[in-house]
Parts: sequence; C-alpha cells; structure tokens
Amino acid sequence: MVDEVVDVIVIGAGTAGLKAYKAASARGADTVIIERGSGGSTCTRCGCMPSKLLIAAGRVAHQARHAGTFGIIVGDVAVDARAVWQRVHRERDRFVASVMEEYHAIPAERRIHGNASFDGPDAVKVGDRRIVARRGIVIATGARPVVPDSLESVRSIVHTHETIFELDTLPRTIAVLGAGPLGLELAQAFARLGVEVTVFDPGKTIGGIKDPEINAAAIQALSRELTLHLETEAKAEPNGDRQATLSWEGGEVTVDLILAATGRGPELGDLNLGSTGLARDEHGTPIFDRVSHRCGNSNIFVAGDADAWRPVLHEAARGGQIAGDVAAGGEPPRLLPEFAIAFTEPNIVAVGAAFDDLPSDARIGCADVVDNGRATADGHRDGLVRLYGDPQGTLIGASILAPEGEHLGHLVALGIDRGISLAEFADQAWYHPTVEELLQSAARNAAGINDKL
Repeated sequence: MVDEVVDVIVIGAGTAGLKAYKAASARGADTVIIERGSGGSTCTRCGCMPSKLLIAAGRVAHQARHAGTFGIIVGDVAVDARAVWQRVHRERDRFVASVMEEYHAIPAERRIHGNASFDGPDAVKVGDRRIVARRGIVIATGARPVVPDSLESVRSIVHTHETIFELDTLPRTIAVLGAGPLGLELAQAFARLGVEVTVFDPGKTIGGIKDPEINAAAIQALSRELTLHLETEAKAEPNGDRQATLSWEGGEVTVDLILAATGRGPELGDLNLGSTGLARDEHGTPIFDRVSHRCGNSNIFVAGDADAWRPVLHEAARGGQIAGDVAAGGEPPRLLPEFAIAFTEPNIVAVGAAFDDLPSDARIGCADVVDNGRATADGHRDGLVRLYGDPQGTLIGASILAPEGEHLGHLVALGIDRGISLAEFADQAWYHPTVEELLQSAARNAAGINDKL
C-alpha cells in the first residue's frame, strides 16, 4: 500500500467538518474530507431546523386558540396534520439541499467516501487507502441519539430526533423520555398541535437549567401545557397493536408513540482511536483544549458534536472553523461565552457562568416578566430573568426564562464578551416598551441601583 500524503484530513462532512475543510483550505493547506454517509448537517436534517418548523406550526395553533384573550374571535381551531408535516418536510429539504450544495462544491478529488479509521496518530485508512496528514487531522463525526435498552420491547413505536420528522400524521398521545432542551421543545410543539403529551425525566430540573429559581418558574410555565413527571423513571411495555403502556410508582399512561430524548453520544466507535495514543475521558471522547480544539500535544483536533462539549450548531460551526484553521497552522481565537437556548415558549436561555459555578459572593439581579409592560401587552405572564455578576460587579452570566429570551441572551453574551459592568449594562439605550427592559431591571437590581423614587 502506497501512502497518500496531504496537509489536513477532515473526518465528517457535517457542519463542523465542512467549516474545518473550508478553514484549512483557505489557509492554503492541501485538505481532504472523508464522509461515509451522504453528508450534510444534523441541524438541517433532523435537528434545529425541522424542530423550529414544527414549533412554528404549534405556535400559530396556540395563538389562534388564545386569540380570545385579546377580544379576537376565530372559532374552532383545526390542525391539518398532513399539511403541517408537508411544510416541515418541504422546508427541511430546502435547508438540506443548501448544505449539500456546499458539500458538492468541494472538488470531487478532495471528497473521499467511506469509513475512516486511524492508523496511528497521523494517518487514516479508508478502505484500501492510507492517507497521511502532514499537519493535522480533524475529527468531526457528529453524534447519535441514545435509545435506552429498556425500550427494546416497544422499539416499533420509539422515535428519536433522527426519525420523528419523517412522520406524516400526528399521534393522539406521546410519551417524551427526557426533559432536556430537545425533549421539551418537541413536547410543547406536539401539545400545541393537539397531541396529549406526557414527559418523564429522572432528574429534578428541565431544559438543562442550573438556576433553581429559573427551574421552578419553567416547570410552572410548561406544566400549563404538558404533563411533567420529574424524578420519575417509567417502565414501558407493549399494549396491543402499536401502543405502549408506561407505568411508574403512582400511575400509568398508554401512548401511541415514544420519543426518546435521553441524550446523544459522540460517534467515535469506528475510528480506532486506540491507535492514536490520545488520552480519553471515561466515555472514550478525546480530551481536548477548548480554545484550540487540539487533543493533548497531538496534531489531532476534535470539533462539533463529536467533542460532546457544546452540541449546538453555532458551536459546531465555530469549533470546526477553529480546528481546521489551527490544524493548517493558524492561531486559535478567544473563547466566547457559553450560550444555550431551548426554544420553548417562554425561551430558556443560559449564557456565560452557570449558577452552580458562581462564587459565594456573586451579585445576582432579578426581573419578573409580570412586571414588564411589553410582555403584559402581548399576553405573557410567565418568566424570570436572573443576571449574574462577579464580586467586582462585572457581568458574567445569566439564566433567562422569557418571551423573546433568545434575543435577550444575545445581548448578555455580547456584554460578557466585552467585559461590561452590571452598572454599565443597565445604563444602555433600553427602548420602552420592550422585553429587553427586563435586562435593564435585572442589571440595576444586581448592581444595587435603587429604582424607587
């Protein structure tokens, strides 16, 4: 076997892999990208985008049902399930096509199809080919949903995010296993489309929330639309034709469909990482530097969902770009604040330092959605904003449950990145009446600025 030699090898043609390939190539590196499937991102195929399409349909149905709050009479609201799914599929396919155009724009000789496995720390085998990297190798193989073994007896009605968007009708009842961001988003969307939804989670928190006050507010808000069973593990058993009964201490429910939203694991099993000599954590994921994405002192990098760190598209894109650029000889940029959003309504947002990591003398400021004029005008009643500052009064984080919370989170992230103080953050141009004023109120509260005359 004659070795082929290139500068950079990228394994995986999803969001992170495509960004890594572009970044390395832009730096002049001779780069190849290896993909064993059809390529394209999880986000467009079965993640962010189809879920947002379903959420949008649910939102419209919810707004129509509650139009009477504003004195608007719309009559009975009916959901055409087939039309809902047709739009989801049509727009999803358009998003996927756009990403695939990006993939196929890569010269054919730079795209290699097949299963990649390491053959030492600087080489990869694909079939009968052995490719050596002069500068670096980027692992961007993504992740796959984890389905508990306990669901094997009812597997015929179990879906994950990879299959749920292939439906063309709506079940009458769904059990969602997992109250993380994905589980909650889809649970609320299905509930708003008329499905009876029951959510189970063995933990006490939902949506990945760390702040106990935000968690309590989120449970209260979402319980208006969903049946939540926290600190509960249900046992599933077949029940007749295409149904399952889930039972737990104190109750049972029969459902038409089970959505397993119990997490995703990095897709690393076929890579023969043992041949690389890399240090790995207890789950087998390479230990890497979170600024450069470099694994130890090697020339191997990991990015996107494969690194099991920040499994969201914007982080995959940035991580892939950093890994590809550094692998080709570039310098890593600064580390941006951690930023996560669950697109429930109200939105659940976490930015920067988490509540669990705050110093004991941290400054915390609160603002309640019920005190915000714009939220009241728009008919919102649930939500809470909590801003965190260090002992010196610098903005370091936030936990947010609010309508339009996604936009509030971006402002907080910008403030943290700029090193702004709570007092300075409060003293920005906050227009009235807007939900953004919640940030001003919380910042003033944290900074000890008295709002009373």
